[in-house]
Amino acid sequence: MTEPFDNLKFAKEVSRAVRDAGGRALAVGGYVRDHMLGIERKDVDLEVFGLEPDALIAVLEQFGRVDLVGKAFGVLKVNHLDVSIPRRETKTAAGHRGFEVDSDPHMSFEDAARRRDLTINAMAEDLLTGERLDPFDGARDLELRMLRAVDLDHFGEDPLRVLRVCRFAARFLFHVDGDTRDLCQQLDLSELPRERIYDEFKRMLMGSRFPSVGLQTMRIVNALRFFPELEALIDCPQEYEWHPEGDVWFHTLLVTDQAAALKIGDDYEDFVVLIAAVCHDFGKPGTTKIEAGRIRSMNHEALGEEPTRAFLGRLTNEKKFVDDVVALVVHHLRPHMLHKSGAGAAAIRRLATKLPIERLVRLARADHYGRTTPDALDRHYAAGDWLLERAKELEVADQAPKPVLMGRHLLERGFVGGPRMGQVLDRAFEAQLDGAFEDLDGALAWLEANGGEG
Repeated sequence: MTEPFDNLKFAKEVSRAVRDAGGRALAVGGYVRDHMLGIERKDVDLEVFGLEPDALIAVLEQFGRVDLVGKAFGVLKVNHLDVSIPRRETKTAAGHRGFEVDSDPHMSFEDAARRRDLTINAMAEDLLTGERLDPFDGARDLELRMLRAVDLDHFGEDPLRVLRVCRFAARFLFHVDGDTRDLCQQLDLSELPRERIYDEFKRMLMGSRFPSVGLQTMRIVNALRFFPELEALIDCPQEYEWHPEGDVWFHTLLVTDQAAALKIGDDYEDFVVLIAAVCHDFGKPGTTKIEAGRIRSMNHEALGEEPTRAFLGRLTNEKKFVDDVVALVVHHLRPHMLHKSGAGAAAIRRLATKLPIERLVRLARADHYGRTTPDALDRHYAAGDWLLERAKELEVADQAPKPVLMGRHLLERGFVGGPRMGQVLDRAFEAQLDGAFEDLDGALAWLEANGGEG
């Protein structure tokens, strides 16, 4: 049996070879930060000082094939280990590509670290001696649980760092330094490509037990102005009987944290539910009214589709993902409604044709737990438990019911392909959902009883 690759051990081997060649390799960035926080981290990135690129490549080739990840950035990869050359970055134009990059293996670590975003990411460790380099007091900021820019001028050159601050706030439950906060409030995220925003947003939600901290940090650093659907949730009132916790914004924060607690370990499934938790009440700001002294948001789930698509459109063009999130938003009250009405098998089967019921129940459960009503605080969600049990009995909890009667069955009975055959198949599937039959024999009997001649 092959032993798993040990990135840290390999990084030390490379560091020795670099030292023997007259250079110095330092572990940089997240490895040092997480090590100091007591977080086990398997991946290590090295930055090599004192060796020209050709000499460094010669050293690395002793260990295997060397790939140049980005010539302009001086990043090399060997056996899954990233090795970089110190570099300076100068902003020359708008956008994430508007940088002039100069590699310089002879610059000091302090100068090299100055380009990094936050002090907690600007530390280094010599894996051979254990010496730590910390020119910007990152260790102190770790103790203070504070996110502070290394250099305000350099920090402001890449607006994506605003979202990185929010991501780290959520991951580590840190607060933002005042000067860094003030700078973030001025930066323009609109110049960023949506792929970069999507990636940071996903990492913020998926990488924390309490992603609400990231969302609240977005509010603190004034980033919500680039996401009006989120900003509209603030101060949108809710009926106290159902939502004693407060406005729609605060409810959304609670629901998002509950969705994080209900993750199942499948990246796609977990992210779909997390994003849906963020979006699930986007329809409320446009529908909330006071009627007869009560706050109501009639049909907010269906009317949440348009703002959800607008919000997601600024993150991705992945159609299936967007459609899956929208389906959750539009149907997030269905478990409650079906349970309240005592719906039968047909309604549950039909719901399963719209979206996976297990996925829906996870969101609806998070929505329910994201309140401060007594049953929510007791972690009791009768509607979800009931629907999931019934869906499992009907074998539609994790997949949509599939038509029993297929086109080939009709062709065998003399049907000719065309609109009429499609209409018969549609009617047959509706009958199947209603429970008229469960297997092919039943389907053929239904066909015969309903004028099933070709």
